Amino acid sequence: MMNRWHVLKRLMPLLAGMVLLLSACGRADLSALRPQGPVAEEQFGLMKLSITIMTIVVVVVFLLAIYVIIRFRRRPGDKTIPVQVEGNHKLEVIWTVIPIIMLIILGVPTIKTVFGLAEDYSKDPNAIQIKVTAHQYWWEFEYPKEGVKTAQELIIPNDAVISVEAKTADVIHSFWIPSLAGKMDTNPGGNVNKMYFKAPKTGVYLGKCAELCGPSHALMDFKVKVVDRASYDRWILAQKAPVAMPKDEKVAEALATCLTCHAIGEGNNWAPNLTGIGSRETVGGILVNTDNKKYSNEGTVQENLERWLRETNKVKPGNMMGQIPLSEDQIKGVAEYLAGLKLDY
Repeated sequence: MMNRWHVLKRLMPLLAGMVLLLSACGRADLSALRPQGPVAEEQFGLMKLSITIMTIVVVVVFLLAIYVIIRFRRRPGDKTIPVQVEGNHKLEVIWTVIPIIMLIILGVPTIKTVFGLAEDYSKDPNAIQIKVTAHQYWWEFEYPKEGVKTAQELIIPNDAVISVEAKTADVIHSFWIPSLAGKMDTNPGGNVNKMYFKAPKTGVYLGKCAELCGPSHALMDFKVKVVDRASYDRWILAQKAPVAMPKDEKVAEALATCLTCHAIGEGNNWAPNLTGIGSRETVGGILVNTDNKKYSNEGTVQENLERWLRETNKVKPGNMMGQIPLSEDQIKGVAEYLAGLKLDY
């Protein structure tokens, strides 16, 4: 008895730590346990059904085990061999039929949900068509019907189905917006996977890469901005509007180095499109743009851009950008220019 109590005392801090850790889950923009759209709600309902059935099974098994341990324990002084009993047909039927019923209860809605969420909206004229390309370690979003390409922020209207065609430019990644939809892998070899979701509530939601893809996998975040239709239409127009280059020749010269890989306005360069970067929630997907700095990864847009240009490999190790050979004045000039690329929508 003392040994059991000693073990229990050692387990208590671990259990308390797990409770505190789990209590941190629940942000509406991050947690799959707080669905913010119909697809996520359907998936969450399936999770609740599965957990409920598993909980019932565990509780019943434990209660039966406890009952048997107490009811048929060896009494003090009892040296007899218990009666050997086997082959109770009634019990065998019960513990065969009940699991079958539970599997049917779980299987029918699971199959219905799986096939329902596999519906293809890529030809639907009313759906917003988005081609997602995963890179190490950033996300590219192309709107083929609108003729727009952007990065790191997915802007969508709250009144339409969002049809996604996902692929990768390098290794395996996984496209995941926890509070809006389940995961979709992006596989090498030209493979394109399709999914859809809806986001009726306006707001900003966090997206993640859910497949280990390299040293900065944990930093491969993106944002989903859900706006009303009018704001979405204004954003499309703003994305396609001409962008003035910097007037300062030294800044323009430094920016030209960036534009060998990036693009501003229309362009198909392989690195993230920088149009409207001053309006984005983050720089590099991980440096949060805010005037109220509380954490080490927060700062104004210009501060974050300067930090990114100075120490990109430190901020996001293993990224393909490398260190650009710019002077301190050039870094500040380019950062100031890019910070001013704001979209009004």
